[in-house]
Amino acid sequence: MTRDPACPLTRADLDDFITRGFVRIDHAFDAELAARARAILWRDTGCDPNDSATWTRPVVRLGHYVDAPFREAAGRPVLHAAFDQLVGPRRWRPQGALGTFPVRFPSEVDPGDIGWHVDVSFGTDDPDFMQWRANVTSRGRALLTLFLFSDVDTDDAPTRLRVGSHRDIARQLAPHGEGGLTLAALAADGFAASAHYDEALATGPAGTVYLVHPFVVHSAQMHRGRTPRFMAQPPLLPSEPLRLDGPSPVERAIREALRAGA
Repeated sequence: MTRDPACPLTRADLDDFITRGFVRIDHAFDAELAARARAILWRDTGCDPNDSATWTRPVVRLGHYVDAPFREAAGRPVLHAAFDQLVGPRRWRPQGALGTFPVRFPSEVDPGDIGWHVDVSFGTDDPDFMQWRANVTSRGRALLTLFLFSDVDTDDAPTRLRVGSHRDIARQLAPHGEGGLTLAALAADGFAASAHYDEALATGPAGTVYLVHPFVVHSAQMHRGRTPRFMAQPPLLPSEPLRLDGPSPVERAIREALRAGA
C-alpha cells in the first residue's frame, strides 16, 4: 500500500491501532540503509556473517547507536508523521539513537529472555528491574517501536504480540493511579490473563517498522531459522505527560479500554 508521507496512517489504521494495539509501516526505510546498519552491528557482535560456526550464542545484546544509518532510519519523515498521528504533534521526542538490539541467532539454546511482558517505563533507578513501574497514563513511554534491520520471517524469532492485550493492561493499571504497578506485580500470573488473545508476529522485510501501544503484552522467542535477526526496539518518549482525557490514539485506546471495563 502506498502511504501519504505527510499522513501515512488512514482512519482504518488508527482504529486498528486503538483496538489491536499496533500498526505496521512497510518500507519505512530502504534495504540499502538497513544493510549499512547491519554491517556496523555485525562488527560489534564479534561474529562473522559468513561463518555460522562463530554464532555461538542465541542472543547478543548491543546498545544504542548514533551512527548515520541509525539516525537516518529513525528520522524518516513517514515515521515522524505517523508519530504525530498516534501521539500528537510535538508531543514526542525524536529518537536520536536506535537501540537496544537483541541480535538473535539460530540456536536450540534457550536464550533466557523469552517470557511475556510489558515494557515498564519509570522507577528505573531501582537496581532490580522487576521493581520498575508502569501506570495507566503510560508515564515515560508513548510507544514501543520495532525497527527491522533484517528480513524477518516466521522462523526468524519475530517478536510475538498479543493482539488487543493493551486493553486489559490498562484496566489492570487503572486502580493504582499515578504510582502504577511494578513489573513484578504485573507479571504475578505470568501474564496468563492475556493468553486468550490472538498472537501476531512482527515479521517483514528489512525496513519495516511496527508502532506498538506501550501496554501490549509481547515476547521474544527462539530463533528457528537460518539467518540472524537484527531488530531495534527503542521506546518513543513523550515530550509531555499523556492524559486519560487526551486526544491521541494512544490515549484513546486506554480511555476506551477503561470505559469497556466499567
